[in-house]
Amino acid sequence: MTRQRVAVLQAVDAHPHADTETVIRAVREDLPEVSHQAVYDSLHTLTEVGLVRCIQPSGSLARYERRVGDNHHHLVCRSCSRIVDVDCTIGRAPCLTPSHDHGFVVDQAEVTFWGLCSDCAVDTPEQERERSESSSAA
Repeated sequence: MTRQRVAVLQAVDAHPHADTETVIRAVREDLPEVSHQAVYDSLHTLTEVGLVRCIQPSGSLARYERRVGDNHHHLVCRSCSRIVDVDCTIGRAPCLTPSHDHGFVVDQAEVTFWGLCSDCAVDTPEQERERSESSSAA
């Protein structure tokens, strides 16, 4: 384990769901001389050995987290891109099974729930008026 890999692991631990640039900034707080390439290489290696998990919600940059091996899922805000963890609905991997496995031995399922986080879902006056008008028409 190199100093760079330890620093990257600590940065990912401190910043769940961080993109690469966030990890680089965090690592450079302790190791200002570290290169972009060293961080990229460390993220790749740590992901490959299962110490870090890489997720990439549709339309998003790759994100990294330390929570590995439990087959949890994610909620993603369509507005601000906030990502939060959602525990597996059954509790053990895989918590979902495909309707037909086509001969695959399934050991993991990934689910991404999309919506608006509580901060972004705050109603604007126009949305409140539209909802009020539609409920009174019904």
